[in-house]
Amino acid sequence: MTDKHLEAIASFAPIGDDNAVKKAVEKILAEHFAENNNTEVYKFLFNTIDLTTLKSTDSPRSVADFTERVNAFDEEYPELKNVAAICVYPNFAQVVRTVLDVSSVNVACVAGGFPSSQTFPEVKIAETALAVEGGADEIDIVLNVGNFLDGDYEEVCDEISEIKHSCRGAHLKVIIESGALKSAENIQKASILSMYSGADFLKTSTGKEYPGASLEAAYVMAKCIKEYHEKTGIMIGFKAAGGVATTEDAVKYYTVIKEVLGEEWLNNEYFRLGASRLANNLLGDILGKEIKFF
Repeated sequence: MTDKHLEAIASFAPIGDDNAVKKAVEKILAEHFAENNNTEVYKFLFNTIDLTTLKSTDSPRSVADFTERVNAFDEEYPELKNVAAICVYPNFAQVVRTVLDVSSVNVACVAGGFPSSQTFPEVKIAETALAVEGGADEIDIVLNVGNFLDGDYEEVCDEISEIKHSCRGAHLKVIIESGALKSAENIQKASILSMYSGADFLKTSTGKEYPGASLEAAYVMAKCIKEYHEKTGIMIGFKAAGGVATTEDAVKYYTVIKEVLGEEWLNNEYFRLGASRLANNLLGDILGKEIKFF
């Protein structure tokens, strides 16, 4: 690790221990969850979803059909705003870009050796560039957790910076895999390093191997985003993913982000939920009946 990485980390206020973070989240929810648990917030949350299919069985046909459901949504539910993005593996970027008819919905791709980040840096860079060339507006990569836990911050940061360069105009979401980092202190460090290396968004988890999103991780990441904004004037987005399935889950994340970051972050340019099951659950709660549209 180098002095500049240690200096960046040291410049942020200490986050406190895990128990302090847990208590802070509990206090926010006790005081503010009820006021946000309403249909208008459900509608907002639906418009923040990165509707995701990341299955071994995905194919050009299945991904095209998945995209057509998003196309059909505007006609079926004209009173509601559509999802924010469709998130797929990088080899399907062109399929989604070709089939998608809704200009307000972005194409997002996981890349960079997702979900483990265990491949050659050159492969990560090439995969990212190919996804962008195929039509991706947004790229979701995983921070190299192994290097991070070994304290090799320079390698971690250089890799993110190089991938960011290969994104060209696409936004870069860096997944810190909070469930593998375990402590609030590590989550803070990973968030700081990712932002200074070019992340446009911080994302909690892949949802593939380790525990998924947690409200405690969201709180720590949001505190880092707020302090980074105070230092630089740059707004970084936040995305929760991995196990965010129910309307109640979604409202809890909304509540934490609203209280820590404020109204400025409450739009789908800076707040996202990565999900597959959540879309139908939110729709059902908005409309008051069971929905199986997606």
